[in-house]
Amino acid sequence: MDNSGVFDGLEPYISKFDPKSTSKLVFWLIIVLISLIAVSTCFYTVKADEQAIILRFGKHVDTTSPGLHFKLPFGIDRKFAVPVKQIFKEEFGFRTRSAGVRTQYDPNDQSQESLLLTGDLNIADVEWVVQFQIIDPLKYLFQIRRPVAALRDLSESVTSLVVGDRTVTEVLTEGRTETQNKVEELLKTKLAEYNTGLKVVKVILQEINPPETVKPAFNAVNEAKQEKEKLINDALRDYNQVVPKASGTAKKLISEAEGYALQRVNEAKGDADRFDSIRRQYDKAKEVTRKRLYLETMSEILPSVEEVYILDGKSNQPIPILQLAK
Repeated sequence: MDNSGVFDGLEPYISKFDPKSTSKLVFWLIIVLISLIAVSTCFYTVKADEQAIILRFGKHVDTTSPGLHFKLPFGIDRKFAVPVKQIFKEEFGFRTRSAGVRTQYDPNDQSQESLLLTGDLNIADVEWVVQFQIIDPLKYLFQIRRPVAALRDLSESVTSLVVGDRTVTEVLTEGRTETQNKVEELLKTKLAEYNTGLKVVKVILQEINPPETVKPAFNAVNEAKQEKEKLINDALRDYNQVVPKASGTAKKLISEAEGYALQRVNEAKGDADRFDSIRRQYDKAKEVTRKRLYLETMSEILPSVEEVYILDGKSNQPIPILQLAK
């Protein structure tokens, strides 16, 4: 194929080509391109829930708040945005695959995190969640390598320590809230010591159960403890019913005995006083008093006697019976 006709058509344009003007055009194109790159890298935006750390040749020069800001171009200033208002969470003993109305969990076994030794040498399967927030972006980015991994390690260490100081019954039942609060307190202290730039918002103990292999035995023990508590409560109920009643009866008997004793004492005192008064009268007029006492006694006795015999000391025979009753 003959291409001579094609090159013949380009000759007029080639003859008009000026290397100097082309160089100027390229130069200005480069200037424009550099300017566009500079403008595009000079301005940056920080989101509402973020703070930005600005480094100049690797040195921290500024921490900027949300909004539009200026920095030096061409990588002289570098921006690192950190979400400081978001609350993150780390899960231990389980993993959430998707949250929703029906939460789906990762089926993989995470027992190497959740099986903890208690103070009474039992095993507890403890699942918990740590909610945390970034409070110092500079420390979070540059003070410690992998701060979230450090948080996980510290959380496992602190939880093992706190659970190891308590019995399995305390962890599973009445000491659960105290255990949760203690883990949260110690974890806050450790994160501050390591300068992670993180703050614990909340520690939540999700599930605390005995291991599956010993769960039947553990349930049997709990049932026995509940039966024991039931028997103790029944005994206390009977005690509260019987003892107050017996105490009341005893007090009543004591009061009656005291009253009877007081009555007998008063009667005895009265009889003694009466005897003393009679004796004083007798000392004053013995014959008269003797006769009066005799008459008073006979007046009390004779009405109840059916037959009366009168004996005369001077006679050998009794006087005929007096039918007084008739």
